[in-house]
Amino acid sequence: MYAQLRETADELAGVLWREHTVYRERGGGVVIRGEHVRRWISLAPTGGKDRALLRAGRILDGGTTAPARTEVVVDLTAGTTELAAVCRRLLAEVAAAAEPAPAPGPSRAGRPGKKRKPGRAARGPPPRPPPPRGRPPPPRSWLVQLCVGAVRGAWL
Repeated sequence: MYAQLRETADELAGVLWREHTVYRERGGGVVIRGEHVRRWISLAPTGGKDRALLRAGRILDGGTTAPARTEVVVDLTAGTTELAAVCRRLLAEVAAAAEPAPAPGPSRAGRPGKKRKPGRAARGPPPRPPPPRGRPPPPRSWLVQLCVGAVRGAWL
């Protein structure tokens, strides 16, 4: 079964990506890594004849692989183009899941003509971010430090 998986993986890798790495995983399956697209595909035996579990996921910043986002059982007797189409669909789902959620629009409280539900408190302003590092502290912090130093000096 491994030989069939390896052969199928080599064909799929050539169709899907120009730059790829194909290797064997611990469980007896085969992994195709596309470093340039930061995605991976895995073909693993399912116990059935000519069937394999096809999983897809993404490659994280450190080079490690994230857990599979999607998986499907495929028939290995299908042609390479059919398998490649299934792989592309899975990779598209992985890419869609990896995209950040869209930023929320304006809040409902700010819309004119909308009534707020009774008993709900309005949100306050968002917290201020800390000052960026590398900038000198504002003059008031020097004043506080000077006062603390003066109190310490008077106490000693």
